[in-house]
Amino acid sequence: MIEPGQIKIWIEESSLACEHVEVRGDGHHFEAVIVSPAFRGKSRVQQHQLVYAALGNRMAGEIHALSMQTLTPEDWAAKRNTERP
Repeated sequence: MIEPGQIKIWIEESSLACEHVEVRGDGHHFEAVIVSPAFRGKSRVQQHQLVYAALGNRMAGEIHALSMQTLTPEDWAAKRNTERP
């Protein structure tokens, strides 16, 4: 069974430069928040494709379901500022 921490490591060790990666899950279904400057100017589909490329064949095998929120560093900063009281 895959642990969320392993997916986090795979993303962080890929060629996708990330400023922040969070992964949660139960071993079968995972949720990720990924912040990368590489997402700038790209559609959501293109951003997700970058993450899929970073994970490679693992998406067809070890990882059965991955829901992700992809953000640029600017989007991440704005989101964090709106979440603070």
